[in-house]
Amino acid sequence: MIGGSLGGLTVACLLRDAGHDVTVFERSSRELEERGAGIGFLRATYRYLSDRAGVDLDTISVETRKIRYLDRQGSVVDDQDHRYLFSSWTTVYRQLLASFDAERYLLGHELVDFHQSDGAVSTRFGNGAAFECDLMVAADGIGSMVRARLQPTAGIRYAGYVAWRGMVPEADVPPEVAGLLGDAITYFVHANSHILVYPIPDVSGSVDPGDRLLNFVWYRNYLEGGELDDLLTDRSGARRELSIPPGAVADHHVAEARAHAAARLPWQIATVVDAAERLSIQTIYDIDVDRMAFDRVCLIGDAAFAVRPHAAAGTAKAAEDGWMLAEALTEEQDVVKGLLRWEPTQLALGRQLLDRCRAIGHRSQVANDWEPGDPETVFGLHRPGD
Repeated sequence: MIGGSLGGLTVACLLRDAGHDVTVFERSSRELEERGAGIGFLRATYRYLSDRAGVDLDTISVETRKIRYLDRQGSVVDDQDHRYLFSSWTTVYRQLLASFDAERYLLGHELVDFHQSDGAVSTRFGNGAAFECDLMVAADGIGSMVRARLQPTAGIRYAGYVAWRGMVPEADVPPEVAGLLGDAITYFVHANSHILVYPIPDVSGSVDPGDRLLNFVWYRNYLEGGELDDLLTDRSGARRELSIPPGAVADHHVAEARAHAAARLPWQIATVVDAAERLSIQTIYDIDVDRMAFDRVCLIGDAAFAVRPHAAAGTAKAAEDGWMLAEALTEEQDVVKGLLRWEPTQLALGRQLLDRCRAIGHRSQVANDWEPGDPETVFGLHRPGD
């Protein structure tokens, strides 16, 4: 397994449970943390933890019962009953890591080369290590080295906007703000932009009201070229490609974002943006592939299809790739035949999810025809609400 993030760990656990000898190679020299902050906790994402690991979801996620829309003045203009679960990337990562075999989760292993021959895959890593396996699963994310080798035409396409992200403890905002935003996913949609706020566990994993964090994701358009280059130049002067981590966004951009929030957003949401100490930026890209299976190598999750976050289904898609892969390899004892069985369904899932997320992004960031309460914007993997 190349890559030890949420998707890679889920697949590793599933294949291990199916009787395969699994090792995860993670390029980071330390355990991962604070990647992506809040996540929508869809069924495919939590399925392993609830069904196999016996984790009580109430201890690792926050339930909301409403989809709520505010107007510019902060009044509620739409309030629909709908149940969501939200968690944090770090909370879910810790649970999955605890479910795997520590001695088989190898840090500091960055894949630098691989080739297939004689019914095996040979791999080489930057630290000099080399391994041979029957199957290599690439869960190495949006910047996948494996995809670049096997699908060089699958370029990364900038969507025209970025996601500003931040978190703030509920206790750090006025009670009326925490009360409004703490039981719902709350949206504000305005010209060529939208923002959403929802509660997640705190950094220690607590889900108790008052301990939790309010997490926001704010989509804003930036022209490719000089404007985007300037935004993605961090505090140290380095030009980032995919994201800028919390605390590294240039001070003048943080100041501009806070000022823009105060001028354009409902006061309750602007309060959250202002109170979040460490903002981060995620550049929104599209990636699709023609193939996911290459003899004894396969791509899963963002290494294959990188989808915009609007359906909250990127992590769920990676997990679903893993469930279907384990099933296919159980039905077909031959690895190559198993991958051929698995690939068509996952290609179809990736394409339809990518198309749906593109459509949502176009409506909010370009066409400005997203209406409060639109059922097509409900989170889901296979379709809205599912």
